[in-house]
Amino acid sequence: MNDKRQKNQLELAFTGEGRSEAPRAPREGTESFAAKCETESPAGEEQRMEEVCGRENCQQALRRVKANRGSPGIDGMKVSELPGYLKQHWPALREQLLSGTYQPQPVRRVEIKKPDGGVRKLGIPTVLDRFVQQAVMQVLQRRWDPTFSEHSHGFRPQRSAHQAVAKAQQYIAEGNRWVVDLNLEKFFDRVNHDKLMAAIARRVNDKRMLKLIRAFLESGVMENGLVSPAEEGTPQGGPLSPLLSNLVLDELDRELERRKHRFVRYADDCNIYVASERAGKRVMQSVTGFIRRRLKLKVNETKSAVARPQERKFLGFSFTGGREPKRRIAPKALLRCKRKVRELTRRTRGISLEQMTKELSTYLRGWKSYFGFSQTPSVLRRLEAWIRRRLRSMIWKQWKRGKVRFEQLRQRNIRPALAAQTAGSPHGPWRLANSPALQSALPIAYFDSLGLPRLLDVL
Repeated sequence: MNDKRQKNQLELAFTGEGRSEAPRAPREGTESFAAKCETESPAGEEQRMEEVCGRENCQQALRRVKANRGSPGIDGMKVSELPGYLKQHWPALREQLLSGTYQPQPVRRVEIKKPDGGVRKLGIPTVLDRFVQQAVMQVLQRRWDPTFSEHSHGFRPQRSAHQAVAKAQQYIAEGNRWVVDLNLEKFFDRVNHDKLMAAIARRVNDKRMLKLIRAFLESGVMENGLVSPAEEGTPQGGPLSPLLSNLVLDELDRELERRKHRFVRYADDCNIYVASERAGKRVMQSVTGFIRRRLKLKVNETKSAVARPQERKFLGFSFTGGREPKRRIAPKALLRCKRKVRELTRRTRGISLEQMTKELSTYLRGWKSYFGFSQTPSVLRRLEAWIRRRLRSMIWKQWKRGKVRFEQLRQRNIRPALAAQTAGSPHGPWRLANSPALQSALPIAYFDSLGLPRLLDVL
């Protein structure tokens, strides 16, 4: 019933109804709001806002915002409240967008800890602003994305991090055994607004669209109840920022193509593959200068380097050496996984084994869907064994006393002598988790029965 009610709200929001009485047939010579939305396709480049406000585009934007969920912005509105709000206020909102008077609210600052230390600052727009940004992004992306470089893989439809990693692997296999690993310093925080707007203006003639995008860029950030103006940057957290970042860095892509470099870019991570260390150092110096002069951005020197590909990580992966390089999971990515598993399997969490395994399984399925792309099964096999050992150790701690441990082992068909020896052992849980008794009492099949996913597919 809730899905049906929300669907009805969504239809009403973009058909101009939203009143309690039944919709009336349009009088002769007039159009219903629904028909108007369908016929107001832009006649030219100066009518992008009409396309933004089109019914199908807005319905798609609303579905996407609802699917992405997310936290409220500074006004406290939840995603679940958006369809009802649009049902009531869409005519006025549409008029503001078409007249160029829509004014976004400041974003809410949120700091997310980075895996390797430091924090990433996110700007959470209000739910309504996210909806408008999504509607704008869809219209612009349909036109801009086909013009972007084939070497760009981040935040683009039908492209993925896996494709970027596979392309890097191909370059290495072709004999480019050195990588110029470029990372832009605080890229999203330092995009120059004037340069960005100039790039947008070369592609968009609709002045209302330009004014709206400028308003989003300059809407400011609210922290501790105070609003700070935004003089540069495209805050991470809104649907529009990734597309704008690709537009900014398209100039870098074109320059690297002009120089005939073999490169892969994913957002602000760019790897250029060359044949020698000498060539790599020359490219690093030249490209860094271009980024500083032309893009008004800065390369993060501590995170950038010229090195062998197996010494660097790219999107969580690294590569083996030799003539046929294979994809492997970067060491830091493995450490992060183990850290998360430890966090989820802490005995002091005070939850049942079933609930713990359920939460762990959810995490591991997501992890596997990404890092299962690696080509080093032995690493996944060792990680699987480590996770099971971790769980056996946790279960052994839960059994606590020797008598309980002996009884639990006997219930699992462990011989009396071995059960008594293991239950009375002075060794710690981690060591005993690898003992014959516990491996037999809690075999792989036991964890399969709990729903724990295998990291290596079982044939």
